[in-house]
Amino acid sequence: MRALKVLHIITGLDGGGAEMMLLKLLAQFHDDGEPEGEVLCLSGGGQVEAPIAALNVSVTNLGMSPGLGAFLKYPRLKGAIAAAKPDIVQTWMYHANLMGGLALGWRSNPPLVWGLRQSNLDRSRSKKRTILVAHAGAWLSRRVTDRIVCVSGSVRDVHVAMGYDAAKSIVIPNGFDSDQFWPDPAARDEVRAEFGVSENTPLVGLVARFDPQKDHGTFLGAARLVREKHPDAVFVLCGEGIDGTNQALVHMIRNAGLGENARLLGRRKDIARITASLDVAVSSSAFGEGFSNALGEALSCGIPVVATDVGDSRSMVGDAGLVVPPENSPALGAAIGELIALEPEARRRLGALGRECMSRNYGIAGIAARYRCLYEEIVADRGAPR
Repeated sequence: MRALKVLHIITGLDGGGAEMMLLKLLAQFHDDGEPEGEVLCLSGGGQVEAPIAALNVSVTNLGMSPGLGAFLKYPRLKGAIAAAKPDIVQTWMYHANLMGGLALGWRSNPPLVWGLRQSNLDRSRSKKRTILVAHAGAWLSRRVTDRIVCVSGSVRDVHVAMGYDAAKSIVIPNGFDSDQFWPDPAARDEVRAEFGVSENTPLVGLVARFDPQKDHGTFLGAARLVREKHPDAVFVLCGEGIDGTNQALVHMIRNAGLGENARLLGRRKDIARITASLDVAVSSSAFGEGFSNALGEALSCGIPVVATDVGDSRSMVGDAGLVVPPENSPALGAAIGELIALEPEARRRLGALGRECMSRNYGIAGIAARYRCLYEEIVADRGAPR
């Protein structure tokens, strides 16, 4: 029986959670000897495009910018799907779900699987276009999809309440590569040497793009409080928009009085090394987090974590860290300070619990197998040719 050809449709290929999960999934399929995949990118490429192409997976950029203008190029999408001749189509995130659903139409042929990753939407801070597309998807979900893959139980619950088809909605979480993200004692020394700080300097990290959802303001407010008791602590921030050209972020850091205690690294290709160097990893999201990649990567590296109680973060953290209410700098700061104050061996024990949980429940090989079984089940149900 030949491997199914899966066509993935995604909005863009920057380094966000959906894009990284797509890369990991394709890499695992490739390692398992199933390279038959193709990617259609609606709006354009990004940093994940080259690693995907290196897997001998074709990537086509359709140039369909978000907004009404995308519909003017709608025939490009229909034509690209027809040319790919896939056995099944998987779309990633709201805009790709909507466009893929419209392109394939009622009782889509080939079968269509949607991907949902956002938990709650915040009407005051989420883009209005995103909210409209999300609600349009609720109506369309009952008409065009075969399944809806939700990255967490909280994501499923939020969208079923919004009107998405409950019978079609299943949960497949993110997967993590424990060979790439692992406890690396050398990274601790190397990164501290690069920063010019001592080997005992506490490093607290936030890996997140600059976005209201990630709530850097609350993190920096917590950092200010932590520094009062741990004046040598260094706060490491990296991700899209996290550099000295971001005046809003620079202003937040100045107001928090952090000075050189805050290090802005921007985008990094060595996230595994940076993460493994930390004493404490933080997820400070205010809303919308479904199943945090950065949190899972930190846990895989054996790093204790502090997370806000958004999405499925509480179940991810378990006994490997602390969970606090969102948008609460004092609570976040107290939790970070509590973990910093632990003896190194106590932190290592917490980290070991997190790594064991990630390896047991969220290994990328097992998650990819769940996607593969889902695709095969849908195609078999449809009676499509194999």
